[in-house]
Amino acid sequence: MQHNLNQSGDAHGMDPVTLAVLKGRLEQIADEMDATLYRSAFNPIIAEAHDACHGLYDAQSGDTLVQGKSGLPIFVGVMAFAVRSAQGVAAERGGMSQGDTWLFNDPYEGGTHANDFKLVRPYFRGGKLFCFLASAAHWHDVGGAVPGNYNPVATECWQEAVQIPPVRIVQGGELVQDVLAILRANTRLPDSLWGDLNAQLAALDLGVKRLDDLLEEYSEEMVQTAFGELRRRTLQLMKSHISDLPDGQYDFTDVLDNDGVSDELLNISLQMTIKGDRLVLDFSKTSAQCAGPVNISRATAVAACYVALKHIFPDVSANAGVLDAVEFVIPDGLVISAHRPKPVGGYTETILRMIDVIFSAMALANPSLAVAHAYGTINALSIAGQRSDAKRKGQPWVMFSFFGGGHGGHDQGDGLSHGNAPISTATIPPLEILEAAYPVRFTQWALRADSAGIGKHRGGLGAVYEIELLEESAQAFVFGERAKSPPKGIAQGGNAALNVFEYQQNGQWIKPPMGAKANGIRLKKGERVRLSTPGGGAWGDSKLRSKEAIERDLELGYVSAQKKGGAA
Repeated sequence: MQHNLNQSGDAHGMDPVTLAVLKGRLEQIADEMDATLYRSAFNPIIAEAHDACHGLYDAQSGDTLVQGKSGLPIFVGVMAFAVRSAQGVAAERGGMSQGDTWLFNDPYEGGTHANDFKLVRPYFRGGKLFCFLASAAHWHDVGGAVPGNYNPVATECWQEAVQIPPVRIVQGGELVQDVLAILRANTRLPDSLWGDLNAQLAALDLGVKRLDDLLEEYSEEMVQTAFGELRRRTLQLMKSHISDLPDGQYDFTDVLDNDGVSDELLNISLQMTIKGDRLVLDFSKTSAQCAGPVNISRATAVAACYVALKHIFPDVSANAGVLDAVEFVIPDGLVISAHRPKPVGGYTETILRMIDVIFSAMALANPSLAVAHAYGTINALSIAGQRSDAKRKGQPWVMFSFFGGGHGGHDQGDGLSHGNAPISTATIPPLEILEAAYPVRFTQWALRADSAGIGKHRGGLGAVYEIELLEESAQAFVFGERAKSPPKGIAQGGNAALNVFEYQQNGQWIKPPMGAKANGIRLKKGERVRLSTPGGGAWGDSKLRSKEAIERDLELGYVSAQKKGGAA
């Protein structure tokens, strides 16, 4: 039975109860697609860490309509650009057709980096394009010079990974074997790639089925009305939040340690202007695009702002209305608006810094809304080699993972210890999974004392990860940040500790010259690498921290007597 629009509802033709029901049903479609992928993928970065997302996108503009609650917000932000890219290519090749699915990893048009493969499927109803379903997921390895693809010394995109423009991976309902053959030939782990691709396709299949069911119950007109109304209400709420802030200009600059090639700081600079219900984010004073792989595309930069604003205004629904009240000033040729072939593999580090500067600028307008800086780096680490046992001799293996740290304090309390980066809802892969899958052993996995900023509300603690190689030999690669400039406190809160990466060579612990970036470290059996990650910055003056909180920190070993600060 189909429901009809309730003409006795509000001025926009839909009563609030029906709208809430449809919002929940639409979000559930994205949630179920997420769950299908997580349960089906071969790659632990998807299956365990949930480095993926799904959403519904507008048939004409490609704008975000709905996202799930468990997918990565940064992916949802860039997927609107990905859908538009697929639309543009399809228009040159006869248009979108029912039964097709487009695949690509182009980071300049679709955002993020080349590990993140986007699948875009047009959804037709009665022969007419109704919307797009899209999936994004981090594939384990897609060629390039470095296993796992976080190449800290890349100077062009082809040194990072294979570059796949928008192509049909499914045409007329059939898998395109020629494209699959190219994909499988450009990875060190073809079985992992095959499993992850099939999992994404299965998630889209389920999304189509669930959308069919929804439109059997509610008319196309009603669901389209709901799409428009959800966006309108999101914009209205965003404008209300912005109007509550004091008018003015709020500037903040933070830095990246280096680009992995030249050991020079790079500025991420924001001039934030609030006037009435409009917000302007001007990044004009940010450093120019650089030689190394900390560049990002403009699509990724806009998505990072989307994530930051959703953190600041969590009650706003996740759709394109979030950005309708925001004006972006991002000139071409900056480190946050780079063009091919500038490398972009380390995009995570740069978007984390963008989120930091938005939080700090917002703190100047209203400290109660902002969170101090989180640890500010995912510390992408890959260890790779070949198996030496008789059964698997010569078989390549690649352990890739990211690691946690402390989140910032806020006006309600201390920051989260050992959390994942605030660009996502992903989780840190469990050590049991990593040890079971790869020839490594974790000799430390612990909270890092004295790593958090001290303040009225302390930052969360970072962590210490020490990993021992169990195979005869391997190479290690790390791509991290915050080794030279710490996560910042706000509202007079203290800064957190720096990031420290070390590795063993012939019994000696060595720190690489680029801080937390290193390429091709040769390890022998029994040698270790160690990450000591930052905590989060603190919120508020340490003199205002309660004696009870200080005593608890000391008792638990979070803070040493020399670092305690505060009122004691």
